[in-house]
Amino acid sequence: MKHLLVIHTGGTISMSQNQFSQVVTNEVNPISLHKDIINEYAHVNEIHPFNIPSPHITIQHIIELRNLILQSSEENKYDGFVITHGTDTLEETAYLLDLLIDIKQPIVITGAMRSSNEIGADGLYNFISAIRVASSDEAFENGVMVVFNDEIHTARNVTKTHTSNINTFQSPNQGPLGIITKDNIHFYSRPYQQQSFKHINTQLNVPLLKAYMGMQSDVLKFYAEQNVDGLVIEALGQGNLPPSCLEGIEACLDKNIPIVIVSRSFNGIVSPVYAYEGGGYYLAQKGLIFSNGLNGPKARLKLLVGLSNDMTLEMLKTYFEQ
Repeated sequence: MKHLLVIHTGGTISMSQNQFSQVVTNEVNPISLHKDIINEYAHVNEIHPFNIPSPHITIQHIIELRNLILQSSEENKYDGFVITHGTDTLEETAYLLDLLIDIKQPIVITGAMRSSNEIGADGLYNFISAIRVASSDEAFENGVMVVFNDEIHTARNVTKTHTSNINTFQSPNQGPLGIITKDNIHFYSRPYQQQSFKHINTQLNVPLLKAYMGMQSDVLKFYAEQNVDGLVIEALGQGNLPPSCLEGIEACLDKNIPIVIVSRSFNGIVSPVYAYEGGGYYLAQKGLIFSNGLNGPKARLKLLVGLSNDMTLEMLKTYFEQ
């Protein structure tokens, strides 16, 4: 059997529902009480570096996870890694780890939508599924993966699509990387190999904005005055903005603040095709960067990594077009 390092970080998978139907944190992770079942699938060493809800996760926590994995990988102790995590920011942790780690061993992240003592609790099942995937020879060199509800997703493509449904994690544009059956792990394809970086500056300030009808320039001008390090905008459709906010865009550009455009739409990618005022082509000519299929939170993390590694505007454009 494979040897795996399991890193528990908290989240619903580690919580219980009390008599008032409130979900609360436990001192002892209920998942860890099922060692007999877990040991049927792999030799597991469990650690608990922190135990917090995922809205409390910061980039510093992700750096701690990255360092734990890299140190263990360099010591050649484990065949793979499993992380349990709250679902609210799970996709961001998965994607940032994918940008910061380049190892052959599988890294699998999972969680739960129902706490451990609720009817239909999905935590233990997802956890066992994650262990099975991390133990699979086919999982090697696939980067960071998210396993949930019998599906395997890439960190780049996966996103939380429902507030409470156990089938919440989906990859809207590409679909799952593979599936899990009762007797096997099936991979449909292999993810492309992206460039990874070891450094990220946690002091950088990169806000995320969502465009809307009649969006004004006030917030954009504020960020220009604050000299933020970069900006990500979830734009309309294929990457368009209302003319009413363009004065604020110009204010940011005058301060050499890189602006990355993604779409607020659930499916599809941005493309600079509309040539009217505020259209994608118009914005691209101004120097705004169009991201290749990322959502807003992930584009923000990628911009943070790019800026942390001293990328110029042209380098950032290439980085986001990959």
